[in-house]
Amino acid sequence: MQRFRGTYTVLITPFTPDGRRVDAAALKRIVDWQIAEGIHGLIPLGSTGEFLSMSREERQEVIEICVATAAGRVPVLIGTGAEATFDAVGLSREAEAMGADGVMIIPPFYSTPTEDELFVHYKTIAEAISVPIMIYNNPATANVDLVPKMVARLADIDAVTSIKESTLEVTRVRDILELAGDRIDVFAGILGYESFWLGACGWVAVCSNLIPRESAELFTLAADKADRDAAHALYRRILPLVRWVGGHRYVSATKAGFGMMGLPVGEPRAPRLPLPANEHDALRADLARLGLVGLLTPA
Repeated sequence: MQRFRGTYTVLITPFTPDGRRVDAAALKRIVDWQIAEGIHGLIPLGSTGEFLSMSREERQEVIEICVATAAGRVPVLIGTGAEATFDAVGLSREAEAMGADGVMIIPPFYSTPTEDELFVHYKTIAEAISVPIMIYNNPATANVDLVPKMVARLADIDAVTSIKESTLEVTRVRDILELAGDRIDVFAGILGYESFWLGACGWVAVCSNLIPRESAELFTLAADKADRDAAHALYRRILPLVRWVGGHRYVSATKAGFGMMGLPVGEPRAPRLPLPANEHDALRADLARLGLVGLLTPA
């Protein structure tokens, strides 16, 4: 089964100005730009993609656009998390049928399933598809914490080949690899730079929406070349943007950033609010320091 590595952008979903539809043209442009900038992979319909605020038809449209535009140039994993196992199965089958290279699945986020229930949930999905599964640990939003011991158990499922580990406990990378060995690949969800040095083979990044080249390069410098000085210098340079899209502003700041770069992508869907107006100048200044303001304005 295919294995993945590198920096993968968990894509925003651009909406039309009225917020009612997916902005297909903007999404195509973002996918093409991401790939041209050297990103290693794409993950539409994750948390940053506002998957819970979209209809089934809109999600299908996003999958179709991303898979067709990527055209095999980089892997495309689709977020297919759902509360009900049969819904997650259906979404995962659909993603595979539409050409996805894999799926990323957050645990059921309301029922707070037990360890046995989680195992059956993921095993049921795995038996219904033939593409790899990236499990997604984000206890802050899912109300479920896939601790390293549980991850090692899930790694016994053949299709579970990777995890997006989105806590601030970087030692989990070490512990997962110690318990599961080469049965699972660890992608950082938040602490990309820090996790590379403990053996993470990838980063599912929010900041790479805005800085795909730098985010991919950070992985190369740290994970492939082990060039600590160059990696640390680059990390310090992009750290302001990493912080901007951390926490509750991960959708609003990313979308505001795209607008400042010259590509309007609409506002987040309610109940999320746009980035407060009093924070725009500071974000624009950090984007300007990286030469990004106006970068995507059509010639």
